[in-house]
Amino acid sequence: MSASPTVVLCPGQGAQAVGMGKAWAEASPEARAVFARADAQLAGRLGAPISELCFGGPAERLNQTDVSQPAIFVTSLACWRALLAARSMGNGELPLACAAGLSLGEYTALVVSGAMTFEDGLELVTLRGRAMQECADSPEARAGGGGGMTALIGATEEQAEDICAKARGSQVLVCANFNAPGQIVLSGHKEACARAAGEAEKLGIKFSHLVVAGAFHSPLMARAAEQLAAGLTRCTIREPRCPVVSNVTALPHAAFSGQDFGRSVKQRLMEQLTLPVRWSQSCQWMAANVQGDFIELAPGRTLSGLMRRINKETKVTSHDAP
Repeated sequence: MSASPTVVLCPGQGAQAVGMGKAWAEASPEARAVFARADAQLAGRLGAPISELCFGGPAERLNQTDVSQPAIFVTSLACWRALLAARSMGNGELPLACAAGLSLGEYTALVVSGAMTFEDGLELVTLRGRAMQECADSPEARAGGGGGMTALIGATEEQAEDICAKARGSQVLVCANFNAPGQIVLSGHKEACARAAGEAEKLGIKFSHLVVAGAFHSPLMARAAEQLAAGLTRCTIREPRCPVVSNVTALPHAAFSGQDFGRSVKQRLMEQLTLPVRWSQSCQWMAANVQGDFIELAPGRTLSGLMRRINKETKVTSHDAP
């Protein structure tokens, strides 16, 4: 990580893996301190300390939405604090060009930018994970076989929208994640997802049903969005040190909305639960408009892999481990 302006990319749900963050915690006292702060703040709420769940699992618990979201958030920020300390920039001296995160990772990006405190961010992602898990288990979501998500491999945005229109019927089925060109995820009732797979086969488009708790980023998450909105009212949002890209608009918060930054953030974070995540478009905007060294925080290397499909000229350095 150089002293030139840095673009920070923050991973979302799905990047979790047993052992994540352990190498950072062993190598860096600053990373250990982040895990200790999270353990103290969440004491007793997840059944075990977040550090234990990250370092040792079990995978079944770590993969549950109410745990995986705060676990990824804490791991990413432990990595970030360790990187800053290694450059003797732990007081925020590192120049930032932009920050962005995939879905859940948008909260990490807001903390990195200074717009949100670590404590507020942790409370919000913990609330978000629990609300999404409860929403997935609700009677409304359980109708139609429950909620699910299906990835289309090789489909254009137009083809994905057409598949949704043909397979939706009277149920919920929408495009939920535009991850990269040719990688679009549908979300809705499982029965509708099954019909979408049939429509994809007719077009010769490959598909994969994802192992998820529910229909994320779809109207079936409306109740979770309401719970999150209540939590957001208690959170203070400050002006950031750098632009922070919204998943909903694929543009920096407030830049084109006419709203003040804090109001924009709260509105978009609430909308993010029921509207598509436009990660591919976000990365295209950054590649075209932001100059700096792109880095990906732990855990995993998903975002650097997606960037290779979005814009090959933009190189991303991953920091899954020291």
